[in-house]
Amino acid sequence: MPRLISISHSYVVGMNRRVLEAISREGGKKWEVVAVTPGSYHADFRWMRADPASPDAHFRLETVPVVFSRSPHLFLYGARLRGLLRSKFDIVHAWEEPYVLAAAQIAAWTPASSALVFSSFQNIGKNYPPPFRQLQTFAVRRSSGIIAWSETVSEALSSRAPYKDRPMRVITPGVDLERFSPRAGERIRAREELGWEERVPVVGYLGRFVEEKGLPMLMQALDRLRAPWRALFVGAGPLEPQLRRWAQPYEERVRLLTTVKHDEVPRYLNAMDVLVAPSQTRTNWREQFGRMIVEAFATGVAVIGSSSGEIPRTIGDAGIVVEEKDLEGWVNAIERLISDDNLREGYARKGLARARTQFDFSMIARKHLDFFDTVARQPN
Repeated sequence: MPRLISISHSYVVGMNRRVLEAISREGGKKWEVVAVTPGSYHADFRWMRADPASPDAHFRLETVPVVFSRSPHLFLYGARLRGLLRSKFDIVHAWEEPYVLAAAQIAAWTPASSALVFSSFQNIGKNYPPPFRQLQTFAVRRSSGIIAWSETVSEALSSRAPYKDRPMRVITPGVDLERFSPRAGERIRAREELGWEERVPVVGYLGRFVEEKGLPMLMQALDRLRAPWRALFVGAGPLEPQLRRWAQPYEERVRLLTTVKHDEVPRYLNAMDVLVAPSQTRTNWREQFGRMIVEAFATGVAVIGSSSGEIPRTIGDAGIVVEEKDLEGWVNAIERLISDDNLREGYARKGLARARTQFDFSMIARKHLDFFDTVARQPN
């Protein structure tokens, strides 16, 4: 029976392990799966303790200590991980960027008999300064293959050293269709909690409250709308004070929810009529995939996204894509969808179909297993 160990600080959040659950189910009795994550980790804006394992999980969860976790580049796993890696796994999968210190640590601790696979969101070809350039070279050269989370990642890395000498497979993130789905009851309860009636469309945002996610653009666009609207912002980040100042004149029309837990996200997505993803490309960042987009698709919510990075590919023909800095285009796109029930519902149906045919976790899991099987058969 092939044995897979998958390591990621992101597995601190139980929902981020759902793809492993799908891999375990799809692998059936043919694969043994172990997940490793920090017992606690300092995420973007706060400390988080690892969510407990689901009682019906098909994989084993191991929590290990880490140090320096305030820095995603410099944190290190404790020695317990080294002991786990000595347990003769066929595949060691690391959802850690190959240029960070933890990736080099995993590469150094992975036995020569195990195939090592990294997953990467790097969709800009960067020349990292020492020591990160050397860490990346060491980790990638030790690896047996790379999973690119999007086409833009593959385009950025596949022709660059040291990646060009390694097998690479594009496997996008997926969505859990059991957790994210249209639910009238959730919609009613969420709107009642927010104090909003059904008849006014809700424009929603889900993600970090940071400049590059396009919140200043969104605020300007909402200011210029003529049709009735409400706005729901779900997330957290340094732009929260600016958002609250902007929202003050709108009183009951705007809600900011900054303490929503990951497993509560589907509820508030159901409260939205339109999800907007106005990401803005920077010299060192562009949107890497747009997980909130496929979650909105699966929930039956119409989507408008910017032209940044992978967003146009993620949306396909199931939503509206607007040029990043085209304020008038953003105003018009939002106005069209909140003013036309039929148009909005048509995009919602397209998005739901796209989630089911392109991003279902079961499909994503089978792609992972196929790639793992391929690299496991290669000579180390």
